[in-house]
Amino acid sequence: MKKGFTLIELMVVVVIIGILAAVAVPKLFGMIAKSKASEVGPAAGTYVKLQDAYVSESNMIGGWKKIGYVMKATTNFTYAGDTEDGTVAVTDGKTDAWNATSNVALNDCAIGAKWQLDVVGAANGNSVNYTATTPTCGEALTPTFDKIGN
Repeated sequence: MKKGFTLIELMVVVVIIGILAAVAVPKLFGMIAKSKASEVGPAAGTYVKLQDAYVSESNMIGGWKKIGYVMKATTNFTYAGDTEDGTVAVTDGKTDAWNATSNVALNDCAIGAKWQLDVVGAANGNSVNYTATTPTCGEALTPTFDKIGN
């Protein structure tokens, strides 16, 4: 009696592995992109907390250094904003205070997609409101980003 697998049995196994790979690989790439984009939310949340504390003490929108915010570029994103180096009076209107620009393609988001956090001084002059903007292609990657600061 011969021991081993027949050619048909081996072909069936190869076909099954091919089907599993065809289903799993797109899901895997989606998860990788989502994990790369996951750094944006916590980075913006940290900025909001530090900025709120600074505004309540000084009635000014502080620069990154003044509020103690340190965010270096990562392999996935470059961070910047109008308040990176200076201060802005709370009543000066809308300011692009924080943004993250992608350095890598993330699913449908091409390199250069931008997540942005704008700061607007409140009428009372001692608080700020935040408006978070997610690129259309990034809504599935960071579904709660637009709620930051609210």
